[in-house]
Amino acid sequence: MKLKHPINLHKGLTFFVVGFLMYFYDNYSLPALLYLALHGTYGFLWLLKDRWYPDRQWEQSISVPYAFVVFFSLCLYWAAPVILITQRVEPPDTVLFAAVLLNVWGVFLHFGSDAQKHFTLTAAPGQLITEGFFARNRNTNYLGELLIYTSFALLAMHWIPFVVLAAFVAFVFVPNMIRKDKSLSRYPGFASYRQRSGFFLPRFW
Repeated sequence: MKLKHPINLHKGLTFFVVGFLMYFYDNYSLPALLYLALHGTYGFLWLLKDRWYPDRQWEQSISVPYAFVVFFSLCLYWAAPVILITQRVEPPDTVLFAAVLLNVWGVFLHFGSDAQKHFTLTAAPGQLITEGFFARNRNTNYLGELLIYTSFALLAMHWIPFVVLAAFVAFVFVPNMIRKDKSLSRYPGFASYRQRSGFFLPRFW
């Protein structure tokens, strides 16, 4: 079994889990529908991305018990729709606006940068990518994913989804980015690239 399998299962189930919650609690409000559209679409886009331009880091083999740990850890992300739907949260228009804004930018940065990385390395393996999405930020894909999940947490208007997101950033995102920097450090031009690019946020100075 590969690491991507429990991840893909979680992403693909999200639309149906949120839809079931809406049906079970008879909540078809605008915030619930918006959440279903944003998070459900993100899950399906992830599956398309895995098919069209898969990320190599998710191709590693794992044990079945570890796959269960990964899947149920990711289920913590469903805290946002559970709270939103069961508590019938009604975010103000400004929060709805902010959530859509962050989600659109996040999807653009996340999927666009992953596409650039995949197709660039497919055409010319073993090179340091320092242009396009990665010109000023070494981890644009993670920044995009952070914006996406921040939009979901905003809609719930509760502290729990933000704690879940902070935990994933601290224990998954940041360690992966540190490992990536160590891997890229073998390239001759990495030192200068590191000086002009941000670790998580773009650097423009």
